[in-house]
Amino acid sequence: MDNIRPIRNQDDFDWAIAEVTPYFDHPPEKGSKDADRFDVLSDLIEAYENRNFVPVDHEPIAFLQGFMEMTGRTQSDLAELLGSRSRASEIINRKRALTVEMIFKLKQSWGVPADCLVKPYRLAVA
Repeated sequence: MDNIRPIRNQDDFDWAIAEVTPYFDHPPEKGSKDADRFDVLSDLIEAYENRNFVPVDHEPIAFLQGFMEMTGRTQSDLAELLGSRSRASEIINRKRALTVEMIFKLKQSWGVPADCLVKPYRLAVA
């Protein structure tokens, strides 16, 4: 594997993130050298994050919004996934709770960690 190094500081971390980012737009073919490189870099990034970043305990909708922003997804993308623009709006505006089925779709389709979405949270008062 070419050009892989330990992640020891923020500069190394930034480098690794920049290296894996293109793979999200153009996923490598399974079993290829690029797929192996992506897996190794992702593991290194995860290990560095686990050692250096304190997890933030977001409520589920705040987490979902942050995840969507980080991955370039919009409320329209959420509506497409959930099958309804109004349902996506109600979820984002905390007027409707996420269901197990919705959480499953978010995990399966977008890779959202389900454990970050299953916590209880308050809905907006009507």
